[in-house]
Amino acid sequence: MIRLKTTLTTAAVATALLAGIGVAVAEPAETEMAERGGLSRYYDQRLEWTGCDHEQLDAVGAQCANVTVPLDYRKPRGRTITVAISRLKAEDPARRRGIMLSNPGGPGGAGLDLMLVVKERMSPAVRAQYDLIGMDPRGIGRSSPVDCDWSVGTMLRSGGVDRAGFDRAVALQADLAKRCADRESDRLPHITTRNTARDMDVIRGAMGERRVSYFGWSYGTYLGAVFTEMFPQRADRVVLDSAIDPREYGYDMFRDMGVPNEAALTAWAEWTAQHHAEYQLGTTAKQVRAGVEALIQRSARTPIRIGDHRLDDNSVPTLLFGPLADPRGYPLLAAQVRELTDAAAGKLVRPSPELDAALRFMFGPGAHEDGDGQAAVLCGDASYSHDPESYWRHIQRSRATQPVFGAFANNITACAFWARPVERPTVVHNHSPALIVQATGDTRTAYSQGVGLHKVMKGSRLVTLKDVAVHAVFGNYPNTCAENAVNTYFADGTLPATDITCHDETR
Repeated sequence: MIRLKTTLTTAAVATALLAGIGVAVAEPAETEMAERGGLSRYYDQRLEWTGCDHEQLDAVGAQCANVTVPLDYRKPRGRTITVAISRLKAEDPARRRGIMLSNPGGPGGAGLDLMLVVKERMSPAVRAQYDLIGMDPRGIGRSSPVDCDWSVGTMLRSGGVDRAGFDRAVALQADLAKRCADRESDRLPHITTRNTARDMDVIRGAMGERRVSYFGWSYGTYLGAVFTEMFPQRADRVVLDSAIDPREYGYDMFRDMGVPNEAALTAWAEWTAQHHAEYQLGTTAKQVRAGVEALIQRSARTPIRIGDHRLDDNSVPTLLFGPLADPRGYPLLAAQVRELTDAAAGKLVRPSPELDAALRFMFGPGAHEDGDGQAAVLCGDASYSHDPESYWRHIQRSRATQPVFGAFANNITACAFWARPVERPTVVHNHSPALIVQATGDTRTAYSQGVGLHKVMKGSRLVTLKDVAVHAVFGNYPNTCAENAVNTYFADGTLPATDITCHDETR
């Protein structure tokens, strides 16, 4: 999942996943690798728990440790890296069930502090039973991070309004891929979801646990699903929130983002038209949308100067994409479009702190989020078309129905210039129990993605949050119905008898 900086919560993540096919290595092979492949020293290691050197984690008494894992699981006696984890101990040791691992999405999201957010919506019964484990996945954050010395914070860009814009996008993505190949070619093949799943099992073993429960947002749902396929006997209670269909993990899933983002933009335009007195962007949704489309066209001719930044038709849609992950971001987006509109008209605009932070992340290396580590996972997990013209054709076909986000969702990324993966993607098809939570208007992982995961994880139940365009529900968007389903499952292992539908409680 591609992650963009926003001002809402760590849940404001975005997923761009690119295509791949193949057959996964079966779980018994993973067990044999662990038992007879020289991995025992990793499973048997003694963890040293210390303070986290993290203000929020240290304030609540969390502990952190570094877990040693092989860079290449095929060479367990070779080079090693470390994976940083955090632990919030179960609140009632007498009722402790085990550990709950987690992932915030991205890929590229550092997750040491995820459980600080999520636990606020967990019931006392859940907090009593589990050590809550945060993790920076390999290559990310404090876990031997990838560093490609990128010129930008994220590879996520629109393909522009014309061929000139697309050619600029191609040149940027080729440069980003070359930077990674030049600096990290020895590690890139091993920064993958399958290896992160293996790391999770090492963490389990090093902590002396027989099984692990799991909570994941967005890309974290794919990681969780892969874990259940690779280590089915090690997965306990699993919640996958804002899910990915593993059959479409790749370019097709990324393309699915176009339609819900156009719908969310229309919903935002309707809201903004009702607040015309404040934002002066139009009195009807049609006027507001027309203004946004005109802004993108204008930026193609003359880049918009605002603060230290220049925005063109490659970057304006990326900026719009960020706040659309949550309807509570509509005022933020309206304010930012107002700023851009004024700047495009030649006014001297000092960007708001929120806009400046978003632009600094987009145009410069992120201070907290690793776009290059994110690319390592996305590009290392699956194969992508290396033909730029194939992306251009998809963009052109999308423009009629997706005037703002068609060129964004169908665009080329650095993965088009990446080396082929060393492993085939995991085919997920099992009966592992799991609870899948999905909002119908999700702009990052379309509702159909959650339905698709539900179909291939035949032991799962689906909780649908109806008529809400939000990405990441539990721990982010208040909804008693969804929270009760999650807490009940984590607390006593009871899945809903059937799939259930929840309704927005914020209106």
